[in-house]
Parts: sequence; structure tokens; C-alpha cells
Amino acid sequence: FHGEAEVRPLQQESFRLHIAAARELDVPVIIHSRQADEDMALVLRDEMAKGAFPILLHCFASSEALAQCVVDLGGYVSFSGISTFPKCGEYRDVARKLPRERILVETDAPYLAPVPKRGKKNEPAFVVYTAACLAQELGEPLEQFTQMTTENFFRLFKKAA
Repeated sequence: FHGEAEVRPLQQESFRLHIAAARELDVPVIIHSRQADEDMALVLRDEMAKGAFPILLHCFASSEALAQCVVDLGGYVSFSGISTFPKCGEYRDVARKLPRERILVETDAPYLAPVPKRGKKNEPAFVVYTAACLAQELGEPLEQFTQMTTENFFRLFKKAA
């Protein structure tokens, strides 16, 4: 959610319209959930019951429960530079628990540059630092991890292939 509580119903209705469009066009609904994990899970489950649609939980900084909900619904979870921050180990913990075939990495440029570029303007080339951090966390060689996340990307974004 963003803004005052009284606009939440409007935000939920708008979100449901975006989901309907994603379902109709067979393109992913890309979600940046902010302080709305329980409501987000409720809406996603409710909407998935009406018909499948692809999901990407973008710039993950939410609960393990929401990540698991998205994966259970067939979606993907994308990790940004936040996951490399020393005080954000809980997001790396979530990555370890998710199926590898449901993980993506991203920059969220120009924001959230990963360690060791933290504090600088983020750019696409920095995604390698996020990938390296998560590969190490998952105990996988970087090349294998990047191959997996690339395959995941093309599975999710079918129209990009």
C-alpha cells in the first residue's frame, strides 16, 4: 500500500484490474508489495481462483509467507541489491528456502545498488553482485546460478524469447 488507509480499497480494486489485464494478455503482473503482505496474499489467492496469471514479486523485501504464497501460486520472486545488504540477511534466508526455478535477480536501477556499489547510482551491470551474493548464499557456482535465473526469466517472460 501507499498512502492513507482510506485509499486502500481503491488500490485493491486497481490492482485487481491490473491482474485481469495480465490474465487476458498472458503477461506477468509485476508486484512491488509495500507493507501489505497479508492483503497481497489474499488478493492473489482470490484472483488466481478466477483464472491463472503469471506473477513476479519484484524487488523482494517482504515476508517469507508472501514469497511462499507467490511461489505456491506458480509465481517468481526477484531479488535486488537489498539482498546483499549486511542487515538484510532475512531476505537471503528466504532465497535459500525457495525453489531455485522460481528465483530471479534484478537491479531496480537506479536505486538499491548492491554491496560493494551501495550508495552509488545503480545500473544494470551491477546485477552481477546480487547474483554472486545469492549464488554464494545458495551454495551454487555463479555460472550455474546465472544460467538458472536466465532460464527462469525466459520461462516467466515468454514473449521475450
